Amino acid sequence: MKERDIYTNLLKHSQKKQVTVITGMRRVGKSTAVKYILKHIDHRNYLYLDCERIEIRVLFNNQNYENLKSELELMGLDFSKPVLIALDEIQLVENLPSVIKYLYDTYNVKFIVTGSSAYYMKNQFSESLAGRKRIFEMYPLSFKEFLRFKEVVVSDYEKYAWRTFNEAWYTQFKDLYAEYIRYGGFPEVVLEEDSSDKIELLKDIINSYIELDVKLLSDYSISEDLYKLVKVLAARSGNKVDYTKISSVTGINRQKIASYIQLLEYTYFIYQATPFTKNIDKEISQQTKLYFADTGVLNVLAGEQLSSGQIFENAIASQLKSQGTIQYYQKKTGQEIDFIFNGDTALEVKETPVQQDKQTVVQRALAIDINKYFVLGRNLSNSSFSDFIWGGNIY
Repeated sequence: MKERDIYTNLLKHSQKKQVTVITGMRRVGKSTAVKYILKHIDHRNYLYLDCERIEIRVLFNNQNYENLKSELELMGLDFSKPVLIALDEIQLVENLPSVIKYLYDTYNVKFIVTGSSAYYMKNQFSESLAGRKRIFEMYPLSFKEFLRFKEVVVSDYEKYAWRTFNEAWYTQFKDLYAEYIRYGGFPEVVLEEDSSDKIELLKDIINSYIELDVKLLSDYSISEDLYKLVKVLAARSGNKVDYTKISSVTGINRQKIASYIQLLEYTYFIYQATPFTKNIDKEISQQTKLYFADTGVLNVLAGEQLSSGQIFENAIASQLKSQGTIQYYQKKTGQEIDFIFNGDTALEVKETPVQQDKQTVVQRALAIDINKYFVLGRNLSNSSFSDFIWGGNIY
């Protein structure tokens, strides 16, 4: 089993009474993370249950919680000792927060749960378990994890994280970074060696997301509309979300587009970068920019409609999002900074950066009182400008 960076914190939290909540997009590795934890706990008084199975949903919809406890005892649990219950995809069982709260408060039960909906986990689920849980978000593999999955041995990964251009590191890993951008960071896609099979896996991930997650989490049958919408959104990666234009292209009304985009974001399929401003009213009035959570998915949906520069910018957005918050800054004149990272760092993304790009981001960042600024690049220019952070170092 390949290890993810998040496993260290998950293992530490598995020793605490609080509910360990793992959330993220389908097939990003949540179930594997749970199985990793179970493999490393110091007792065997546990159950792993998948809420996608109808008999498990029926079990946890039992309104008599003591009867439910008896059912779990028949499945092998001993409630006279510490118990661990691992539940996959809990958003599929409406009554589960109440069940967890009862068993958590009444018995010595540790829960580890997963789900694919940020809205459910952070709102409906959180309200029922205030103070009783900690949420961990899982994303597609970082480039460091990608290298680990490729069994590339590096003595000290952290030596290169967020460091300026290093020619030896770049030369050794530029082809692998190109693969990372092309096919993304879903673990099973990374581990697949054949390129055509990678594409088929990505298509299957998209299909299972729409046919399973979306249908189960929404009250409407929207598969065809949603697929049409994500194709259109993919072609506009990195652009502002203009509901009127999208509506005219798709034939879907503005209100539905807004709710679909919200659903896509809640289920980790896309990210939205809000405008950076210290005036909250202006932030609300300005449009967001949209990025896809995985560039492999983006490439399959967009086909040949995107430039390599757009794909690289989306890759950077995905890499940044797993580490913090992303915003963008734009003046009325059109001058902009591609990303404001964690509210205090200005980042200009250029596929092949030159000296002028560094001067530009410095000038624009200082004008809005931001004193940390970098150029992020993918290729070394003919001018040999190297005062930038290579995309493969963003982890």
